[in-house]
Amino acid sequence: MTDTMSSKTLQLAMELISRASVTPADEGCQELLIRHLQPLGFTVERLRFGEVDNIWLRKGDRAPVLAFAGHTDVVPAGPEEQWDNPPFQPAIIAGMLHGRGAADMKGSLAAMVTACEDFLLAHPGHRGSIAFLITSDEEGQAVNGTVKVIEHLQARREHINWCLVGEPSSTLTVGDVVKNGRRGSLHGYLIVKGIQGHVAYPQLARNPVHEVAPAIAELTREQWDNGNEFFPPTSFQIWQIQAGTGASNVIPGECQVNFNFRFSPEVTAEQLRTRVTAVLDRHQLDYEIDWHLSGQPFLTRPGELLTATCQAICDVTGQNPALSTGGGTSDGRFVAPTGAQVVELGPVNATIHKVNECVRAEDLETLREIYTGILTRLLADE
Repeated sequence: MTDTMSSKTLQLAMELISRASVTPADEGCQELLIRHLQPLGFTVERLRFGEVDNIWLRKGDRAPVLAFAGHTDVVPAGPEEQWDNPPFQPAIIAGMLHGRGAADMKGSLAAMVTACEDFLLAHPGHRGSIAFLITSDEEGQAVNGTVKVIEHLQARREHINWCLVGEPSSTLTVGDVVKNGRRGSLHGYLIVKGIQGHVAYPQLARNPVHEVAPAIAELTREQWDNGNEFFPPTSFQIWQIQAGTGASNVIPGECQVNFNFRFSPEVTAEQLRTRVTAVLDRHQLDYEIDWHLSGQPFLTRPGELLTATCQAICDVTGQNPALSTGGGTSDGRFVAPTGAQVVELGPVNATIHKVNECVRAEDLETLREIYTGILTRLLADE
């Protein structure tokens, strides 16, 4: 067993964390990964779309293709004075690796790279191909990152068979949860129009807050679907209601209501839009609504990738992982529509996006061993 505190995985993770790659900046993280992977025989494509850096690295020219997918960008650190240690100065504190990106997801990137190093040393004549799809646009708008790389690959008919996304999927211990799908995400931006006026003369105004309230109540009570064996029922959540001019004696002329659906495959985005507008029309509202579809739901059913992932976890940790489609969205939503099998496996997610983000240092070695096991099961020499 490698000494955790001096392991190559931990050292690479710390090098990555020390680069303040707040989305969409990369700050040299991708070049650091290239320096590790190019000597192993990976060809390198640097793909810049807009202000976003992406890389596609591949070793081998045969199918099947196992692609590691991840991102080098991180969310802002927040108030740095609240951190026990500066967020971009990685440190080991009581066995925990601290720093922005330790869990989401520079630790995973490091484990992916060192797992490839170990696998290629043991299996230089492996079958198929290994690839890396890395972006700096996952935590931000996600318009010039993975989705654009996938379009680039599809244009030349380059296909991914299996995709392992390094998002922090685990709950209590590494490998206790594997994400084999995600819900869809649909945003609605509603503006209900009224007539502005003085609060003392309501007969001369029309209050859009009062008018939209019954419709909101109906939408929150609606049962959108019942989910299925893999997905919970679709969720409707309002995340912002805004109205008013700032003056206490003015009835507002508009009310803005922003909401989100996390939806299962039992309902389509078009059906959700239709049902919402039917409610608004039934309440005779004067409104405008804009929609933004962040991603469709996807599911990877039992197959080669899930089997290899679960077996590798069991061999390393002795536990059988639970499968989950919960949580937010990930870049897996851009890969799955190509027909690839997609799973997400990474470290414990308890501190992601928080002050004092951290992971157990030894967990990165566990993750490296699991990733190596997946590579071995899928691509070892025939």
